[in-house]
Amino acid sequence: MVVLVTGANGQLGQALQSIYEDYPEIQFVFSSSSELDITKQNVCSSVFKKIKPNYCINTAAYTAVDKAEVELKKAFEINVKGVENLANVCKEYNTILIHISTDFVFDGQSSKAYTEKDIPNPKGVYGRTKLDGEQKIQNNWDKHFIIRTSWVYSQFGNNFMKTMIRLGNERESLLVVNDQIGTPTNAVDLSRSLIKIILFPNDKQQKVFGIYNFSNEGFCSWFDFAKEIFKINNIQIDLKPISTLSYPTPAERPKYSVLDKTKIKTIFDIEINDWKDSLYKHVQI
Repeated sequence: MVVLVTGANGQLGQALQSIYEDYPEIQFVFSSSSELDITKQNVCSSVFKKIKPNYCINTAAYTAVDKAEVELKKAFEINVKGVENLANVCKEYNTILIHISTDFVFDGQSSKAYTEKDIPNPKGVYGRTKLDGEQKIQNNWDKHFIIRTSWVYSQFGNNFMKTMIRLGNERESLLVVNDQIGTPTNAVDLSRSLIKIILFPNDKQQKVFGIYNFSNEGFCSWFDFAKEIFKINNIQIDLKPISTLSYPTPAERPKYSVLDKTKIKTIFDIEINDWKDSLYKHVQI
């Protein structure tokens, strides 16, 4: 079984590389954006012709939420056009596409965890382009899994956890937003769940294509998340909560983006760690 991973140098791509040796039954091919630029259809076709993957995990994405508000074209090229290219080439080679999406497809106005059936309503360019990418897949290729996730962190790449550790070692005090609620997702936990989907019996897999939510269990604010990061790493800092109104950003963030994981847990028999447990397991770097 051959699994092609796009965006190999990104956070999730690196997380997959950190565990792939645990799955000798799978031949992973990791391609960075320089090796596989998903915005170029001819490049996608050339790579697929050579590799002929059974699965493609698309971790390539434009994820600069605030920059997307001014870099609309770049965000569109990667998150929409690039995803459409992958869907088309996956269809040509009968490759099952596993695409990573985001909680930003929702407006954050809910008071309960979002399910896969809730209607998306993105508030910014990033969320809109990710939703448009989802729809390109749905319109072009049936054999897909779209995985919406949130607040991804790990020891790889750039993320909130690593930023907090860096700032905690540089500053005596820090202000962190406490009125945006969601769930941290450890990239390795997400990676293992993606592989579990791939290893799901093929005859059953054909019946369960579609959209799924995945994050760790529980929920917290960014302030709570930062507090736990500092606690685990024994970083002494004067951490203070701040409201979203007091910390304006170019892109509007969802106030509440907790994801309901019932569907993915039930269908694929996936046990999901509580966010604190996963943080304690992986945070120290």
